[in-house]
Formats: sequence, C-alpha cells, structure tokens
Amino acid sequence: MTPEELQTRLLYRDGLMLVVDKPAGIAVHRGPKGGENLEMYFEALCFGLPRAPALAHRLDRDTSGCLVLGRHRKALEYLGGLFKHGRVDKTYWAIVEGGPDEAEGLIDLPLGRLDSRRGWWMKVDPLGLPSQTRWRVAGRGVDADGTPITWLELSPLTGRTHQLRVHTASMGWPIRGDAVYGMAPRRPDEESAAHPALQLLARQIILPMQKVRPPVKVEAPVPAHMRDLMTRCGWVE
Repeated sequence: MTPEELQTRLLYRDGLMLVVDKPAGIAVHRGPKGGENLEMYFEALCFGLPRAPALAHRLDRDTSGCLVLGRHRKALEYLGGLFKHGRVDKTYWAIVEGGPDEAEGLIDLPLGRLDSRRGWWMKVDPLGLPSQTRWRVAGRGVDADGTPITWLELSPLTGRTHQLRVHTASMGWPIRGDAVYGMAPRRPDEESAAHPALQLLARQIILPMQKVRPPVKVEAPVPAHMRDLMTRCGWVE
C-alpha cells in the first residue's frame, strides 16, 4: 500500500466522511505487534483539512470493501452514534462452502469470546451477546474441483467481532478461505485454488447523514481474488 494507491481507492467523499475500498490482507489500525496498517496512510486523505480522517468502524484484516472514515471530531461522533445504534445498513457478499438449502433466512446465535488467550476469536455462546445475521442466496455453483459453493448476501443486524464468519461456520457453511473458522483452514503463506484468500466483501453501506437528504449509499467493487468464484456462482460484472 502507498498513499497514492489509497487515494485511488476512494469510493465517496463529502465534508463529513470518506468511504474507501479497503484491500484484503492489511489491518485497518496498528495492532499490539505493530506492522503495516491502513491508518499509516490516512494523511493522504486530508483533502485540505488540517487533520487526517479517522476510522468510524472496523473491518477484519482479510475483509475487503467499504470502510468509513470520519473527517473531523464532530463527524466521528455522529458516525459513531449511527453505528452504535444500528442505523447503518451493511451488506456483505461472501462465497461459502456448500450452502443452505433454503433461499433466505436469519441466523440468531449469541456470540462470546473463545477464551482469554485467543484475542478476538469468537464462538457461539448461549451466555454471549445477542447476534443476528440475515442472509439470502444470490447464486450457486461449484469450484474448480467440483465442490459446491454458494454466493451469499449477508446483512448483520448486530456488529459483533467476526460475526459473519462465526455465524456462517456455525451453520455448516463457512466462508471460503477462512483460516480461523473454516473447515479446512489455510496457512497464512498458502495460496492455491483450493484455499484462496478470504471470500468476504463489505459490498454496500448506507448511512442516513442528513434528515433532509436521502441516505448516502456506497458500493465497493468485487476484488480480483473473489472474481473467479463469484463468476462460478453466476455473478456478471
């Protein structure tokens, strides 16, 4: 990643916020172990303001797509309230192993921390926080090995850590390429057709920014690493 590349990934810009197309494989902020992260390059997104924008929410390292940044303190406070109170509509596209028999449904399973040693890893936990995900089958197909796969449209109604990944895996159809919750985890350095990068895209985000204007709707393009399996499931560019 370079500052110039981040600028080319800008999807939306106004006086309050920016939406960038986050690439897969880079953390959005600095973790305890350091390393490259997207925040390192936010100075390239000032566009005339005295300070760099800041994260209004988070996406996992391996998830690509719509990432919202607030351009100043008041904007961040407003955006934080929208996310906290569930007023932001988020739609994700995922390619999962196998898939559900039905056309659509709701996953309603509480989630909790796996254990204190696993950081942000999560699990289905009856004593955990309420967690809901709506899903809809957008297409079906098979991969190069003939394994059934499904293109799902996922709408998280709550915002728990790793919610989509844990919910789909708990139903028996994990997201392809999920090295933590998948049925056949891949090593971080392993790249093959059988174990591609995480097939999860934050496809669309809708934010009600002003009462007198329609909500802001932003969509992210399908990244290169998802195009093959998406096409096998019926996606047409």
